[in-house]
Amino acid sequence: MENRKTRVYISGKITGTTDFMERFARAEEKLKSEGYAVLNPAHANSYMPEDTTWEEYMKISMALLQMADAIYMLNGWEDSKGAKQEYETAVNPLHLKVMYENA
Repeated sequence: MENRKTRVYISGKITGTTDFMERFARAEEKLKSEGYAVLNPAHANSYMPEDTTWEEYMKISMALLQMADAIYMLNGWEDSKGAKQEYETAVNPLHLKVMYENA
């Protein structure tokens, strides 16, 4: 088996917030400092055209999630339709390790 870092996908509320880039960036730095390879959907989605729909953002996010070994849930994720969908997918069918920001 190849030798690579554990990949962690960051999940949290984006829609309706103004500080999501900062929150996701802080989580990315924390996880990188702990030795993880990080999949940051907020960063990846920042390259999409302005008229990208929520459903299109979620397609990209779900593709990134499928590359992960674990999911890192930011505080407040329970208030996000997308993060709840990511959590459900991570648990079943992907069976990823679940990590929490406040743990």
